[in-house]
Amino acid sequence: MATADLPSRQGTLKSTTTMRSNDDDDAIPDEDASEVTKLFNERLQAWKHACGYLEDYIQAQEKMQNAHGKEYEKVVKTVSNPLKESHHFDQNVGGVAELFENLRANTQAVSNSHHETAKILKGSVLPIFTRLHAEIKNKNKELTKGAGKSSKAVDKARTVTQKHIELLGQNTASFDSTGGKTDAANDPYILQRGIYHRLNKQIQEENNNKRDMLSVQSAFSSFEAHVLNTIQQGLVQLVQVLNQQSDNQKTLYTDTLTTAQQIAPDFEWNGFVQRNNNILIDPNAPDRNVRSISFPNQDHKATQPMIAGSLERKGKMLKKYETGYYVVSQSKFLHEFKTDDDFQRDPVPENSLYLPDCAVGALDGTKFNVKGKDVSKGKLGNNFSMNHELQFKAHTAADAAKWWEIIRRCAGQLTEERPDVSEPNSPVDGGKRVGSGLSQVEQPSRTGTMETQASAGATGESMEAREAREAAEDRQAAVSGAGTNAGQQV
Repeated sequence: MATADLPSRQGTLKSTTTMRSNDDDDAIPDEDASEVTKLFNERLQAWKHACGYLEDYIQAQEKMQNAHGKEYEKVVKTVSNPLKESHHFDQNVGGVAELFENLRANTQAVSNSHHETAKILKGSVLPIFTRLHAEIKNKNKELTKGAGKSSKAVDKARTVTQKHIELLGQNTASFDSTGGKTDAANDPYILQRGIYHRLNKQIQEENNNKRDMLSVQSAFSSFEAHVLNTIQQGLVQLVQVLNQQSDNQKTLYTDTLTTAQQIAPDFEWNGFVQRNNNILIDPNAPDRNVRSISFPNQDHKATQPMIAGSLERKGKMLKKYETGYYVVSQSKFLHEFKTDDDFQRDPVPENSLYLPDCAVGALDGTKFNVKGKDVSKGKLGNNFSMNHELQFKAHTAADAAKWWEIIRRCAGQLTEERPDVSEPNSPVDGGKRVGSGLSQVEQPSRTGTMETQASAGATGESMEAREAREAAEDRQAAVSGAGTNAGQQV
């Protein structure tokens, strides 16, 4: 057979730089004839899904507008009822009452505008994308019926050619092994010509499919331009509808704001003052002062301390003296406070010793000891409280004698124990003394007490740290079995 009569394929579908080319030397190209069709189908699917997203978006916008309308109906209900205590507001034009009437009307108008916008989105904007979705579906069907069939025809022709090529291979192998003995139907010469015949049909189908694909490829460009143009038109209408609704809502809110701004600052107040002139407070009346206030039992003898002032107490851990404010009350309690200030903080005792249950040691210059339980935590806390030996130090020997004498008269037991000889550092020694000295009070008034009692100085340790430290000391005392209860009453 002459070479000019052999079938030949047309040029490649795409340029060598950007698109795939066919191999003319292969009878059965290593390619899928329906690959281009599948690619276009996939692209149409992509456009269809994009259009579907836009449909969902418009539908969501519609639902949102309806939801906003319903929510604004709830907002209207918050101001739908008449103002409570409306007699406090001027009912004339230009006041708060008129403002609320305007607020009700404009809020209801905002709710209506959202419902109207939802109707426009559903009736005018959404159909644009719905129709476009249908067009893309129809385009997909056209591609499947047209180019899809030609791709199948190419695959079928290639299958037939491939079978004859394989048959030729089998008979040529048999020809060599049998010394050329074969039948007429399987003569390699006949089989070769049959391959050319079927290869010619195959290439014709391939070229027809190529022309179909080029036509589809060319049409896709204009179709996609149409799709984009339709999407743009739909979005233009969407923006117009939403802008109109937004402008309307802005106008309504601005009207409410204008109504509010037109109310004179003193309009309501002047009317209120005129209506309640006989009830309002005189602005020239003086302020109250706690020092000028009296209350029942303010000066009762049980409220006056037997002695009060600042003492130093030796710490259990650091063995340093720390200044505090101490009081012996008429109820025979020895109370410890951070300070004598009743106003800055609630005057709750840091420690409280019931002196009849305590034992007081001997006086040694400015120092003396007191043993007993802290009863400041209440009855339940007292049951678990351990005995403590508290070492006190006054600022002077005279102050110490006064404190020791009063505590001795109240204490349940007197011992001969003396304070430790060791002399740890004291806040008073080596520097400025914190707090005032002793103040013994017989029967002064509460005002006099606050003026004469000395304020305790700051110790530098927080209440939480101090409580944690003393709790640790209690636990250590419980383990060692230290401390005994005070014995007899004096």
